[in-house]
Amino acid sequence: MATSISQCYYNIPKTFAQLQTLNKTHVANPSLKIPKFSQKIKNSPLKETCNQGSLKEAFVSFSALFTDCGNSLLINPDEVYAPILELCATKRALLQGQQIHAHLIKSNLVSEFMFLSAKLVYMYGKCGSILDADKVFDKMHDRTIFTWNAMMGANVSNGEPLRALELFREMRVLGVPFDSFTFPCVLKACGVVEDIHRGAEIHGLIIKCGYDSIVFVANSLVSMYAKCNDILGARKLFDRMNERNDVVSWNSIISAYSLNGQCMEALGLFREMQKAGVGANTYTLVAALQACEDSSFKKLGMEIHAAILKSNQVLDVYVANALVAMHVRFGKMSYAARIFDELDEKDNITWNSMIAGFTQNGLYNEALQFFCGLQDANLKPDEVSLISILAASGRLGYLLNGKEIHAYAMKNWLDSNLRIGNTLIDMYSKCCCVAYAGLVFDKMINKDLISWTTVIAAYAQNNCHTEALKLLRKVQTKGMDVDTMMIGSTLLACSGLRCLSHAKEVHGYTLKRGLSDLMMQNMIIDVYADCGNINYATRMFESIKCKDVVSWTSMISCYVHNGLANEALGVFYLMKETSVEPDSITLVSILSAAASLSALNKGKEIHGFIFRKGFMLEGSTVNSLVDMYACCGSLENAYKVFICTRSKSLVLWTTMINAYGMHGRGKAAVELFSIMEDQKLIPDHITFLALLYACSHSGLINEGKRLLETMKCKYQLEPWPEHYACLVDLLGRANHLEEAYHFVKSMQIEPTAEVWCAFLGACRIHSNKKLGEIAAQKLLDLDPDSPGSYVLISNVFAASGRWKDVEEVRMRMKGGGLKKNPGCSWIEVGNKVHTFLVRDKSHPESYKIYQKLAQITEKLEKEGGYVPQTKLVLHNVGKEEKVQMLYGHSERLAIAYGLMSTSEGTPIRITKNLRVCVDCHTFCKLVSKFFERELIVRDASRFHHFEDGVCSCGDFW
Repeated sequence: MATSISQCYYNIPKTFAQLQTLNKTHVANPSLKIPKFSQKIKNSPLKETCNQGSLKEAFVSFSALFTDCGNSLLINPDEVYAPILELCATKRALLQGQQIHAHLIKSNLVSEFMFLSAKLVYMYGKCGSILDADKVFDKMHDRTIFTWNAMMGANVSNGEPLRALELFREMRVLGVPFDSFTFPCVLKACGVVEDIHRGAEIHGLIIKCGYDSIVFVANSLVSMYAKCNDILGARKLFDRMNERNDVVSWNSIISAYSLNGQCMEALGLFREMQKAGVGANTYTLVAALQACEDSSFKKLGMEIHAAILKSNQVLDVYVANALVAMHVRFGKMSYAARIFDELDEKDNITWNSMIAGFTQNGLYNEALQFFCGLQDANLKPDEVSLISILAASGRLGYLLNGKEIHAYAMKNWLDSNLRIGNTLIDMYSKCCCVAYAGLVFDKMINKDLISWTTVIAAYAQNNCHTEALKLLRKVQTKGMDVDTMMIGSTLLACSGLRCLSHAKEVHGYTLKRGLSDLMMQNMIIDVYADCGNINYATRMFESIKCKDVVSWTSMISCYVHNGLANEALGVFYLMKETSVEPDSITLVSILSAAASLSALNKGKEIHGFIFRKGFMLEGSTVNSLVDMYACCGSLENAYKVFICTRSKSLVLWTTMINAYGMHGRGKAAVELFSIMEDQKLIPDHITFLALLYACSHSGLINEGKRLLETMKCKYQLEPWPEHYACLVDLLGRANHLEEAYHFVKSMQIEPTAEVWCAFLGACRIHSNKKLGEIAAQKLLDLDPDSPGSYVLISNVFAASGRWKDVEEVRMRMKGGGLKKNPGCSWIEVGNKVHTFLVRDKSHPESYKIYQKLAQITEKLEKEGGYVPQTKLVLHNVGKEEKVQMLYGHSERLAIAYGLMSTSEGTPIRITKNLRVCVDCHTFCKLVSKFFERELIVRDASRFHHFEDGVCSCGDFW
C-alpha cells in the first residue's frame, strides 16, 4: 500500500506557513494569528474522498485543496487534517500519518489546534506507534477528554493495559471529567489483565455517573466480566439490559460464552438472537463460527454456513476466515479449500488458517505448497505461518526447508520469538539434527517451560539420553516447575539408557510432586518394561485403579518385549472381560505375542475378534496379521490376508516377502518383488534385507548377487552390514566358502560381527577348520560380549575335538557373566501353550511324555533305520550319554506331547528358540513318514514343513 501512494504524499505543499506569512500584511490586529475560518464548507471534497477509503485519492485531493484554493480563510485545519488522519489510522498507514504530522509541524498548527493533537494521538495508537503517541500526548498543554481517551485506547490496543489504567488513575487525580467513551477503553484494559476488582470498582463509578444505561458502555462491562472469567456476572448484566435490539450487545455476550469455552451456551444465544429478530453482522457470525470448536458441532456449523450462503451477502474476509478456521477444526480441508478459492480478498489470516489446517491434519506437502502461495501473493509470512510451516517441515523430515525458514526468521528478526524458537527446536529434532536443536536452544534469550521440555524431548528422541537427563537436572536447579510432558521425555531417556536406577528416581520424583496421573503411570509401566524389570511394571499396572486402553496395552507390550508371550495373552484375555475396548496398538501387540509363540489357534481367535469388532484391516494391523500367520506356519492364510488388502503399503509387501523367506520360498519372494516393482513402489533397506534372507534360505545364489547390485545401482541404497551378512550366509550355506571369504575381505565397509558370525557358521557346517579359526578370532575381537558368538566358537572347536579350547572359551564366558540360552520348544494344544526345555521333567504329564518318546524312538529305529548322530553332540562325554542328550532335545519332547494329545491326522506345530540340529531334523522327517503326521517346525532360522519323510527346506537350512 505504501508503494502505491508513494508518489502522492511528496506533493504536499507548505501552504499554511506561506498563507500565514501572506496574511500578516492584511490582518489589522497582529496578535490575532489564527483567523476565524468560514463555516460555509460543511462537506469538503477531501472529507468525502476520505470516507471512500482510498488513501491515494485522499492524498491527491489533499494536495489539490492547497493548490486550487484561492482563499485560505475558507480552509479549516480541523476539516482538512482530521479526515485524512482518521483515514491513516483506519488503514494503519504509519508512514503517511507521519507525513501529515510533519506538515502540521511545519505549518505551526499542532500547538494551536488541540483537536488535531488528539487526532494524532489516535492515529499513532491505531498504527501501533505508541512511542510517537506518547510524545504528542506529553507535549500537549491542554488535554481534552478526547485526548485522554485516545491515549488510553492506544495503550490498550498496543499491549500496554497497565499503562492505560495508570493514565485513568492520573486522569481522576487531575479531576478531568469523564465521558461515556472513557469507560470502554478502561474496561478493556481490566479485561486484558483480568483485574476484576478494579473492573468492579469502575463499574460502580459508571453507575454513579449514570452511564450504565448507555448501550456501548454496558456492552463493554459484559465483555470485561467475561474476560475476567465471571461469565455469570456478564450474563446478569446482559439480562438486565432494557434494550436488547442492539447487535453489539448480543455479540458481546455470545463472544463472552465462546471465549470461556461454553460453546453450547454461545450457540444457544445465537439462536435467541435470531428469534428476537436482531440481524447478525460480521462479528456475530465470527463469534458463532468460533463457538463451533470441534467436530461435535459439525451440524450446527454447517447450518450457520448454509445460512451465510443463503443470505446472498458478499462474503467478507473476516467471516470467510472464521469459516475456513471452523472447517479446519472439523478436519474438512476440502471445504476450507473451496471457501479459500472463492475468496477475492485474502489476508494473512486466511493463508495462515489454511497452512495451519493442512499441518494439523497431516497434509504437510499441501501446507508447503500454500506457504509458497502466500509468498507469491506478495504477503509477508508472520509468526503463525512460520510456526506452521516449520512444524510441517519437521514432520516431513525436510531439513533443507526448515533451514530456509530459519534463515528467513533470522533475516526478519523473528528468530527471537519464543514460539518460533520452540518450533525450531522441534523441527530440528524431527529432522534428526539434534546438534542444531541444541544451538537454537542455547541462543534463545527467553526460555519458557515449553522450551526446556522441547529440547529435552529432542535429545531423548535422538538417542542423546544422557544429555536429556543433564538438562532435567538444570531445570530442577533453576527451581522451575516440571510438568508431565517433561517427565515423559525424561522417562524416554531412561528407557533408552535401560537404566533402572534413573527410572526409579524419576518415578519417586513424580510421586513426590503429585504428577502421577494416569498418563504418567502408563509411561512408568513402559519404562520399567524397557529396563527389563517385569516385577515393577506389573506392580505399577496393578496399582492403577481405573485402567484405560493404554494401561492394558502397555502391560501387554511389556510382556511381549520381554519374551513372556503367554503372560501377554493372559493380560489380553483379562482385558476382554472389562469394559475397555482394545485399539489397533493393542491388537498389534497381542498379534506379536501369538506370532512369537507360533500359536495359530490364538492368532485365528484374535483375527476373529478384529473382524467382529469391525477394525479396518489396514496399516500396522494388517501387517501384523500377515506376520502372525507367517510365524504360525500358515503361509496360505498370510497370503489370503495380503491379497485381500486393497491398499498395500511398502511395509505390507516387505512383510509378505519376509513370510516367503521364512518358509523357504525364495523364488516366490523374488517374484513378488518383481510385481511390487511393476506397481512403482520404491523398496527400502528392509525390503532388500527380507529378499536376501529369502535367497539365503533357498540357495538362490545368482538372485542374491543380482539383488545386492540392484539395491546399490538402481535404488542407490548403501547396504547395511546385515545385507552383507545375508549374502555371506547364502554363499557359505552353498559351500562357496572361498568366494564368501573373498567377498568379506573385499567389502567396502569393515566387516562387522554379524558378517563374521555368518561366515563362521558356514565354516562349522562344512568343517573348514582353517577359515573357521580366522572367523572365530575376528568374532571374538569384534563382539566379546555376545554369548552367541562364544557358543558358535565353542562348537567349532568341539567339532574338531579341541576340548581344551572349548573349556577355555566356556571359562571366558563364565568369567564375563555370559550364559548360553537353553534350548526351548513349545506347542499349542487345547488353547494352551506348553513349553519344554532340554531334558525337561517339569510338565505335569512328564512321565507319559517320556514313555511316548521312547515308543516313538523305538519305532523309528526298527522301521525307519534311525541311528542317533552322536558326533553332533559337542560335549566331551561317552557315546551313551550323548545318545541320551539327543533324546532329551526339547523339540522331541514337544513332538511326543503333540502325538499323544492331538487327534490323528492333525498337523503338529512346534516352535524352537534355537536352530534345529541335523539329528532332530532327521527325527522329524521320520516321524512325519511313519506316524503320518505333518510337522511344522519353526526354529531360529526358518520354517520346516515335514511331510511323508521330506522337509520343505530340502535339507538346506
